[in-house]
Amino acid sequence: MSQILVVDDEIGIRELLSEILRDEGYDVILAENAAAARAARLAERPDLVLLDIWMPDSDGITLLKEWAGSGKLNMPVIMMSGHGTIDTAVEATKIGAMDFLEKPIALQKLLASVKRALAKTPVAASGGLSLAAFGRSAPMRDLKKRLEQIAAKNRLLMIKSPPGGIVELAARTLQAPGKAWIDLSLESAPLSVDLLAEAAGGVVYAEEIGRLNRLQQKNLLFAAERLEKFGLRLAAATSQEPATLLAAGWEEGQLARLFDVWLGTPALAELADEIPEIASHLLAHLADAAEVPPRRWSTGALNALRQHPWPGGYGELKSVVKSLALTALDEEIATDEAARLLKPQTPPDGSWLGGLSEAVMSLPLREAREVFERIYFEHHLRAEHGNITRLSEKSGLERTHLYRKLRDLGLRTPKKEED
Repeated sequence: MSQILVVDDEIGIRELLSEILRDEGYDVILAENAAAARAARLAERPDLVLLDIWMPDSDGITLLKEWAGSGKLNMPVIMMSGHGTIDTAVEATKIGAMDFLEKPIALQKLLASVKRALAKTPVAASGGLSLAAFGRSAPMRDLKKRLEQIAAKNRLLMIKSPPGGIVELAARTLQAPGKAWIDLSLESAPLSVDLLAEAAGGVVYAEEIGRLNRLQQKNLLFAAERLEKFGLRLAAATSQEPATLLAAGWEEGQLARLFDVWLGTPALAELADEIPEIASHLLAHLADAAEVPPRRWSTGALNALRQHPWPGGYGELKSVVKSLALTALDEEIATDEAARLLKPQTPPDGSWLGGLSEAVMSLPLREAREVFERIYFEHHLRAEHGNITRLSEKSGLERTHLYRKLRDLGLRTPKKEED
């Protein structure tokens, strides 16, 4: 039985839609505002959402953008409005809504739209977390606005960020729902025109151009020359100055083009007040992708995350969230679990897992080994920027065995090397 979430601030409309849909055999859950809709979306994972645009706490378009920006738009959404315009309908469709119904809604039109939406192949989440998920955070809203102002005039964006900054959050904001994401650090073969054509409308991404090898640099420049042709965007980032990159082998003309327009982003440590919300979105995104069991944060655990200095930046935060979700013994991630994982990893007894040891040691051997292996390979994939040859040397595993191990753990490998 398909489950439908109806979001509308008018009780009469909620009850009417509920009665109609239940008579048709659907399971219906109701939400009177955006806050209730967020909670229901997280708890119930509905198959379809009927979402009103005009609500008192937060309008439906904003909520739709938030879901799209946090990778939670993996169910069809039908927008509803009594004051709809063509511009609003077009905007909702661009964000990812499947249909737009104008109130008062005709019975047959409602049922036909619901049937079409549920018959569609399940919607793929738009990708990773983006700035669009943080509609209530002033620093994130301001950064998103600046990024969009640049993107309106330029397909190539250079992001200058301290090491460990929120580069990926910014770059993901440029990714339209359902469009491609090409991470150049994971490409080990030359990009082709055919691959760019398949990725039309998507984003080409380089987290740190100073770490790209020669081939990956050529791939970046190859893509940069074809952005307009394929409707692509290029989001490249660095923590280095142009002079440093020039000394490392980049050509002056290439750097002049890349740095024609650039945007500065803060380090994660500068966003302490936003860290609980970032962690909450990351946790929900991982659960939606079935990478971790459903979990929720305790207030103490979120406080521990807020107070941590995050020397490893955004990558460290993502790893910590995933590790805590996988090792938590209850549905709620406890304060002491977060504190143990975040404390300095210099245990006097030589325990090689440090603060993580108690949580891991409580698991069956097979599960504990899998947790450690996932953390180990995620760390070294990041450290080697997806380079399988270096990872093979670092881990001591033959490449074929390494590929099999990464697949078994559900970890992403560079496309051109998978086979």
